[in-house]
Amino acid sequence: MKNNSLSLWKKSATQVIELLKNNDINFEEVIRSAISRIEEVNPAINAIPTLCLERAYKNIKKLQNPRGLYGLPVFIKDLTDVQGVRTTYGSKIYRNHIPDTSDILVQKIEHNNGIILGKTNTPEFGAGSNTFNDIFGATKNPWNMELTSGGSSGGSAAALASGMAWLATGSDLGGSLRNPASWCGVIGLRPTPGLVAHGPSKLMYESLSVDGPMARNVDDLAVFLDNIKGYDIRDPLSRNANNFSYSNSLNKPLLNKRVAYTSDFGFLPCHKEIREMMEKTVATIKNIGFCVSKNYPDIRNSEKTFQTLRASLLAFNYSHLLEKNAKNIKKDLVWNIKKGMALSINDINECEKNKKEIYLNTLNFFKDYDFLIAPSSMVPPFDINIKWIKEVEGKKFDNYVSWLMTAACISLTGCPAIALSTGFSKKNAPIGIQIIAPPFQESKLLKIAKIIEKNFSISKLIPININNTQHD
Repeated sequence: MKNNSLSLWKKSATQVIELLKNNDINFEEVIRSAISRIEEVNPAINAIPTLCLERAYKNIKKLQNPRGLYGLPVFIKDLTDVQGVRTTYGSKIYRNHIPDTSDILVQKIEHNNGIILGKTNTPEFGAGSNTFNDIFGATKNPWNMELTSGGSSGGSAAALASGMAWLATGSDLGGSLRNPASWCGVIGLRPTPGLVAHGPSKLMYESLSVDGPMARNVDDLAVFLDNIKGYDIRDPLSRNANNFSYSNSLNKPLLNKRVAYTSDFGFLPCHKEIREMMEKTVATIKNIGFCVSKNYPDIRNSEKTFQTLRASLLAFNYSHLLEKNAKNIKKDLVWNIKKGMALSINDINECEKNKKEIYLNTLNFFKDYDFLIAPSSMVPPFDINIKWIKEVEGKKFDNYVSWLMTAACISLTGCPAIALSTGFSKKNAPIGIQIIAPPFQESKLLKIAKIIEKNFSISKLIPININNTQHD
């Protein structure tokens, strides 16, 4: 390559894949560029706690007739098992845990010639939307390192935003993928449950938690989605999407332009800066040519429903740890697990009924609209030393989940949502939106996201220079 190969980290994933495909660069050059960037900025940001270089180079040597991701490095959130690589789940209990097998998602990536280069930081067991834990510490927002990167996929988002990664996985239960994407100026997709197979999991038919792709821009995200989607017999919710290319569909016109929007779904608080961002974003979308109305589906029962089902899920997965390891688990998480253990069957049945009503109300809503746009978070990025937000617009929260409901309520609908930045906070950090579409309409989501991305141009600032991030 004529240009300095160490600068490859500045290029998009799509560009690097094309260079690899045409043999203009080799795999070693790509990895050297990534490692050089990681060594430069990761000590300050703390997004990538674990590298697996020996494993990566070993897998590069196995590549024959490359396809798919063509040997591009990929980073995996530290909630997801990678065979032979330390996977801690952000917990001191698993500080030295090394899985014997990889998650289905990781197997899919490697099958499509992605090279796993390391793990990204996450809060303990992914609980909370501020990425910190007692093993590796906190991950900083590259735009303003006094602020949080969000969570629980904050390590992946920060790694992408600062140029340490081209592609990274995230997971989303209540906004864990959408919140950090918009706060770090990258793109994150919570797919329809079943589009991206994962596991095998203890609760095989559980659909609140999903894995999804994260990238620096929409084109890169589409390429990544093409290489992780599809059926796997070990995930009974997964579906066959192998014959459809999301990347190719981006080149086709978007014919669906009926957009509804809300800042608060009629019952949630919303920070003043977020409300202002929403109004500016909606004005731009109108100018682009979309038909925009202020409206939203009836999801009033979503907080009690989500909190109950989430607590039940945490209790199922982690209650066995409390007897001997409660002192090694953060207090908020212990509270949440115990809440789940105290639930009755009637509590859960009531919320399953509410979840069905929320789903049907949302499907009925989408008879009149193609998209719903809402904030990805009710607040802008906050001080990294604050564990969670306790009050918004005068409404006080007594737990670490309530302030996440702007994103979490969408998790109950079964709909896909893509998050991206459309503005900056007063503290010079990105803030943005989530765009929601009916189930399995990811193609439409990617198209509208690309149009919006083009008009706001935030992705052009990625990867950013963490030493000079002032935005005018």
